Amino acid sequence: MRLTDYTDYSLRVLLYLSVRPSGLSTIQEISDAYGISKNHLMKIVQQLGELGWVETVRGRNGGLRIASRTNDLTIGDIVRETESDFALVGCLASESANLETSPHQRCVIQPSCRLRGVLALARDAFLAELDKHTIGELAQPANDLARLLGIVRIVPLPAGPSEPIRASS
Repeated sequence: MRLTDYTDYSLRVLLYLSVRPSGLSTIQEISDAYGISKNHLMKIVQQLGELGWVETVRGRNGGLRIASRTNDLTIGDIVRETESDFALVGCLASESANLETSPHQRCVIQPSCRLRGVLALARDAFLAELDKHTIGELAQPANDLARLLGIVRIVPLPAGPSEPIRASS
């Protein structure tokens, strides 16, 4: 099974925002951190905002931040929302799909084929594994990911002044 770049980039945006300690991030910062096109990310961020997974703030000092409930989303939830097709082969396409407009013709062995069931089970097992992990869980350890993404983490002192200090890594 192969996920689209759209899903991959959606997961990357959510991971980036999950390790961001506070404040707003920009699409440009995320683009720079991963080395991916800002134009690709704009459409993705729009959908993530519409889903309520990312909060967007417009204006000169605007940006993005992770919505509070997003860290509890499973990877399976995200993949199901961002992928458009889970049919590993043509015969797994939705039963409601019109065969005349589908690029796949009805398979002649479909009435007796057991492969279809095996592939459906494999797809379901794949999604079941993704359902075991949340975006928040995969964003840990946050300091390590933040460092790799070039994010400066703000870490409060355990028993000192109320001002946060900038960690060096």
